[in-house]
Amino acid sequence: MKRKVVIRVTLNNGKKNARSKAMQIAVGLQGVESVSLQGEDSSQIVVVGDDIDSVNLTSLLRKKVGFAELTSVSPVSTEEEKPKQETKPSESGIQSIVWPTYQAGVPYYYQPGAPYYVYEVAGYNQNFCTIM
Repeated sequence: MKRKVVIRVTLNNGKKNARSKAMQIAVGLQGVESVSLQGEDSSQIVVVGDDIDSVNLTSLLRKKVGFAELTSVSPVSTEEEKPKQETKPSESGIQSIVWPTYQAGVPYYYQPGAPYYVYEVAGYNQNFCTIM
């Protein structure tokens, strides 16, 4: 699920590379697609991506850059997400078969028919051939 995370960061702590460092930290996380700076003084970092851990990102920014406050987390709606259409059978009339599966909580028991007994016959030699 795509998310849009907005984090307010204090970047005026006397360091020249604080903005680039904050953006490098945000881009380094898994699932991040885009990072941008917004706001009047570029104090908000907007991160868009799939399954972003917003709390982890905020704590990393606090450790490396300075003060960081998680402002908002919202889902991003895209035009690609459309409801799936039902598939119609082909013109030849062949339909696919879906075999039932056994669910995890339901055990499947195999019950053999009759018991199988083995008897050894005394004096029987399997290496003996009557034809030769």
